[in-house]
Amino acid sequence: MYTITKEVYFCYGHRLMHHPGKCRNLHGHSVKAAISISQPELNTQGMVCDFADIRDCVEQYIDQHLDHNFLLHKDDPIIPMLKSQNERFLALDEHPTAEVLSKMIFEYLQQQGLNVKQVVLWETSSASACYSTN
Repeated sequence: MYTITKEVYFCYGHRLMHHPGKCRNLHGHSVKAAISISQPELNTQGMVCDFADIRDCVEQYIDQHLDHNFLLHKDDPIIPMLKSQNERFLALDEHPTAEVLSKMIFEYLQQQGLNVKQVVLWETSSASACYSTN
């Protein structure tokens, strides 16, 4: 099995309601997402796929939904205020953790036909979460 990995970078804000620590407060992250794609055979150009194809596919999704956006649980009481001020946010069914974001990116790329092996989201330089096929 051949595997390639493409890194992309973006920023987002969030908070984790009911978290016992600092993460319950409004804050932001500059993150790195490492996206790994696998194929049992190389294409006619000797590649799993072109790195640019991964970039183009994922950057469109990230720009539209995640980058410079505020990610909140759908029950967060701050949502009405953000709506009243026409602020950009994305309400999620789950808490907006690095684990959830890595799964969101994984599932989007899978829906686009890429054979995603894993997505690792580095929330800080020393902390990451991964969603994978196993």
